Amino acid sequence: MENINIDKVGILGVLGIIGSITAHLMGGWDMALQTLLLFMAVDYITGVIVAAVFKKSPKSEMGALDSKAGWKGLLKKGVTLLIVLVSAQLDRITGTEVIRDTVIIAYIVNEAISIIENAGLMGVPIPDIIRRAIEVLVKKDGD
Repeated sequence: MENINIDKVGILGVLGIIGSITAHLMGGWDMALQTLLLFMAVDYITGVIVAAVFKKSPKSEMGALDSKAGWKGLLKKGVTLLIVLVSAQLDRITGTEVIRDTVIIAYIVNEAISIIENAGLMGVPIPDIIRRAIEVLVKKDGD
């Protein structure tokens, strides 16, 4: 029983170290990165709901769940995070704090639009305040 607890602590410790290093390489665990990760999760979940429950996914032939489409979506999100990592390193090299935040805002807007599209496929009405907030982010990203 004691071995299991020691193993568990060891694994959690290693995961914590990996998470800390990753967050550091991505420019820190700030609100921008947290928001992006949250929006990515919500987008993925709403996409699964659209396919599994409503059978209206534009990413599969029959509109239903498709493991290939799911993996493709996860891989895209992984590459998105790699681009955030690259942008954070570019900020470090150039001595700025603009590139990473601009990249993250662009991806947040993209995820928000996808979430709204998924909600629309489910028939969920989208409040105007959310639409306007996305418009503000789109404008901010363009500046």
